[in-house]
This record gives sequence, structure tokens and C-alpha cells, in this order.
Amino acid sequence: MLLRRPRAVVCDLDGVIWLAHVPIPGSVDAVARLRSAGCRVVFVTNNSGACLADQESALAAIGIPASGDVVTSGIAAAALVEPGERVLICAGPGAAEAVEARGAVAIPGDDAGAIDIDVVMVGFHREFDYERMRIASTAVRRGARLLGTNDDATYPAPDGQIPGGGAILASVAVAGGATAVVAGKPYAPMATAVELLLDGLTPTETLVVGDRLDTDGRFADAVGCPFALVRSGVTPPGMPVSMPVAIDAPDLASVADAVLRVPAEVPGHPAGSSTSRRMSGWRRTR
Repeated sequence: MLLRRPRAVVCDLDGVIWLAHVPIPGSVDAVARLRSAGCRVVFVTNNSGACLADQESALAAIGIPASGDVVTSGIAAAALVEPGERVLICAGPGAAEAVEARGAVAIPGDDAGAIDIDVVMVGFHREFDYERMRIASTAVRRGARLLGTNDDATYPAPDGQIPGGGAILASVAVAGGATAVVAGKPYAPMATAVELLLDGLTPTETLVVGDRLDTDGRFADAVGCPFALVRSGVTPPGMPVSMPVAIDAPDLASVADAVLRVPAEVPGHPAGSSTSRRMSGWRRTR
């Protein structure tokens, strides 16, 4: 349970805010209520397929302003690439955008003539096929580092779960005979990206909200944040949980209800005080 209202709420997108960009009932209003109460709400997604501006525009289209409040696993992965490196993008345009912003060279994943590849970056994209797997795994066997934006086996969709970026990554890793470095939740590169996004807020002041125990829950545990599990995505109602959760709720609207019932301050320790900021830093255990 929460002892004090968080100053920041880190929300997953798929399964928490929407399913295939269709808002989950109550999610838009929940974000507005949390922000009105003084909580900073940011969005941290393992889906690296869309460009950042497209993610922000999609949120704005459903009534959630999000400029400067979104970080993707593509951004976290691009931080592991050195400027000037040649990166084969076996992922969507969001990953390519992040790589180019880093100052590296993004090579299309279907470029059969690509040579001198330093990194193969793999993420969710619906264009993935045998030829892209062949090109990517060949580059890995020739010495390119294998970097996954995430290793989620599935993503939630309105009609059930669909194969995720982790399924694509697994095929390239097996064919290339390599072990990937993974950047998204629950791993350390995403912790670094979230820490930068929150600009000084500590894990004890932050609530992570997600629909997956294996990514969102493990991420919260790794960095030392309380975790709110919602049952509107991958984790169905009634499924037992294998880790402590601060809030177990049907959806984000119910999480907001629970958060707003908690006092904003603990007597003697105002929220945001120097005492609370010294309690914990962002632990990176993965």
C-alpha cells in the first residue's frame, strides 16, 4: 500500500492507457485527475515502433497532452549506440529516429547490401519477415552487437495478445548465435532514461503503473518504486501475482482513485522534502 501520494506517476501505454490506440475507459480522465492533484504523469513504453512525435500526437488525440512526457524503449536503446556507428534497424521508424538523434547512422533492416554494421537493433515492427531475419542475423554473425529495444513476448491488443518485440528478438538471437543486450523495461538503460525524464524525483516519490508483472513489475522492483498493477492489459482479472504490489486495480481509473485517497504528505516529512530525496536513488540492478 502507498503511505504517501507520489509526486510522479510513470504509466505504461499499451494495456494501461489504450489498446491499439483505443482509450481504455476512464484512463484519459484518470491522467487529468492525477495531474490536477499535482502528480507529474509521464509515459514509458516498451513499444519502440512509433516516432516520438507520433506517440505524443496519438496521446493528444485522445485528450492527453504529452509533449516532453514520453520515453520509449527505442530512446533507451539508442543511448547504448555510439555516435557514428552504423546501426541496422530491424525495428520500426521510432527506433531509427532515436538512433539518428544519437548521431549514428540508421540502416534499413531490409537493405540486403548493408555492410560494416556495428549494431543490429531489434524491436517490434509488423514488416518483419524471413528476409529481415536473414539480413539481421547475418550481420550479427559477422560481429555486430545485438541490441533489443525490449524482450516482451507479447503485446496486448483489443482482441487478445499478439507477438511482441521479444519474439522477433529471439529469432534473430537464435539465428545469429548471440545474446542480446536489452534496453527497455525492466532493464537498466530504461531506468536511466526515466531518471532523466523525471529530473531529480526519486523512486520513493514515484509510482510505476503497468499491466505486466514481468516488465512493469520487475522494473518497479529493480529501481525501488512502488508498483500499481492494472488488469486491463496482459494480466487478466483474478490471476495470482508473484510479487508485492502497492495497488492491484482493474484499470488506471481505479489506480487514480487509490492514489488520490492517500495523503499528499506524511506528518513531519512534506512531499518533496530534502529528507525524502535522500532516502533512495535510482538503483540499477539489471
